[in-house]
Amino acid sequence: MVAGAIGVMALAFVRWEGDQPVPIPASPQRTGDVAAGYRYLITGDYIKSGIPYDYFLLGFGRTAANYLHRDSPNAVISHEYTAVRAPNGETVVAPNCLECHAQVFDGKLYVGLGNTFVDFTDRKKLNPQGAAMAEKVLQHGDPRKYEAAAAFLTAMKTISGQLYTEVRGVNSADRLADLLVAHRDPQTLRWSADPVMGVSGTVVPTDVPPWWLLKKKHAMFYNGFGRGDFGRFLMASNLLTVRDSSEARSVDEHMGDVLAYINSLEPPKYPYPIDGRLAQRGGVIFVEHCSRCHGSRDDYPNLMIPESLVGTDSLLYKSNYQSPQFIAWFNSSWFAQGDHPARLEPSDGYIAPPLDGIWMTAPYLHNGSVPTLEALLDSRQRPVRWVRDFAHPQYDYVKVGWKYVMDTAGKRPTDVYNTALPGYGNYGHTFGDRLSAADRKAIIEYLKTL
Repeated sequence: MVAGAIGVMALAFVRWEGDQPVPIPASPQRTGDVAAGYRYLITGDYIKSGIPYDYFLLGFGRTAANYLHRDSPNAVISHEYTAVRAPNGETVVAPNCLECHAQVFDGKLYVGLGNTFVDFTDRKKLNPQGAAMAEKVLQHGDPRKYEAAAAFLTAMKTISGQLYTEVRGVNSADRLADLLVAHRDPQTLRWSADPVMGVSGTVVPTDVPPWWLLKKKHAMFYNGFGRGDFGRFLMASNLLTVRDSSEARSVDEHMGDVLAYINSLEPPKYPYPIDGRLAQRGGVIFVEHCSRCHGSRDDYPNLMIPESLVGTDSLLYKSNYQSPQFIAWFNSSWFAQGDHPARLEPSDGYIAPPLDGIWMTAPYLHNGSVPTLEALLDSRQRPVRWVRDFAHPQYDYVKVGWKYVMDTAGKRPTDVYNTALPGYGNYGHTFGDRLSAADRKAIIEYLKTL
């Protein structure tokens, strides 16, 4: 019944004529208590099922790096996970938002920086067979722990084997959303063993944008897909284990606080000396050549740039049109109703993002295909196949981005960023090519100041 209803819903797609950017209108957003939002992010039970605590320590081990300065039982758990009480009182460890939205950079954890070290190629970690085995062990050995872990294990058995990316460092969040929605009733949000809709076979890679940009934006995601209340999108990870819409409402009550915390984040300052005269010259060139789309430090235009103009890899925005059932599900679901509704509006292009803190957000473009700012501003320098050192990463503060090599001999295939793969293309955004090398250098110096 649900699948049939979704299949016949009419969808309104935003399109435009010509190569003109289109302004995105603002939507009302919630706010709240900054400190409460931070506490909820790092210790909250927005995911209420997970791996039983003692089993997690056996399988993942303890961490000595308590970056978040959390108390026991979270003190020995990586910042990417949170120990919470399941509804039956058992303590479980669940993934949290920082798995994708925090990264260790030069020895310090930056909450809000997109995680470019995440590994969605890992067949051992994302293993449906492992979830099935854990389920069997708990069912026979500890029924209460199984009860606490059941929702998490059920979801992982169903979806984890369909999240693999071709390259380490990119994210499969769009695919995760598709898969979770496919097994949820749009009104009650209850899990369905049989999918309520079909899911396309494509995993679209994305880089994770920094959270500190969100306060300037009128729409979420690279393609401006997410309109209306941002809190509803931020809480979507709750679909991993949520029991029903009543539990979703209890999580939703915290989203004003979470948004307040995210909106309090500021981009980290560039840590080394900046050539003031060169940066000033770069600022003038930036205004002449870049600010129309990206805005200035204090005036961000919120423009959707048509694909015909920006020319970057189109798989991400096109995937929206290839999943009309997903858009119909969301726009008729619990998330689109109530006092803080959200909606999805596909478009033929991408948002030109604010550039605050761009110096530390490499790699660049929406799919993370360009390792440095220097290569972003000169497409002739972009490597076709490149590798960075994930074990001992080094940042290039001159070219501004990750140090990399193009010699891929002997490297793990999934560590090699191959821009010839569908969705991983490094083409487009060639506006810097028309500038001189000296002008590009000046712009980079200016960008360090943002």
